[in-house]
Amino acid sequence: MNFPSHDQDTAPEESKPLLEKSQKAFGRLPGLHKVLAESPQAYEAYQLLHKLFTETEFDADELTVVWQSINVEHGCHYCVPAHTGIAKIMKVSDELSEALRNEAPLPTAKLEALRTFTIRMVRERGNLSESQMQAFFDAGYGHRAVLDVILGLAQKTMSNYINHVAETPVDEVFKPLAWQRGATPLKV
Repeated sequence: MNFPSHDQDTAPEESKPLLEKSQKAFGRLPGLHKVLAESPQAYEAYQLLHKLFTETEFDADELTVVWQSINVEHGCHYCVPAHTGIAKIMKVSDELSEALRNEAPLPTAKLEALRTFTIRMVRERGNLSESQMQAFFDAGYGHRAVLDVILGLAQKTMSNYINHVAETPVDEVFKPLAWQRGATPLKV
């Protein structure tokens, strides 16, 4: 299904300021944003969710763990390479990025607990057991972190699902970071 991919000339009027904001922020228009421009409300919601998630107490490594755990779990051909590039900009180690992309062990027990919790939230649709919740708390996270993971999940569900249905082409800048899921998904 060919979804529209907008620029300033073709976008609905209400999306034009959002495209301008994206152009200024990235120096280009990301493919996801071009697709989102079809619905000004979806586009604005995505930008707001992204802004709010980056303002949580999570550091750059933790933001990346949540984003990439969801991206990999959803098998998003667009978001995994995009967030690999974003992680580089955020000074996240290549070791952490590669472990997330390849569903390999993470460098610390706390980050592993965050990934496990995030994947369980996706797979269980928020219906975690008391012991699963306690494992997250035992790793040093609190109730706020639970809510913030759900915020990140809302953002990534939007982008992952949109990229699936629109078959958004990977941006040229992220093509060298292309990703394909391995044969065996991570067991949590």
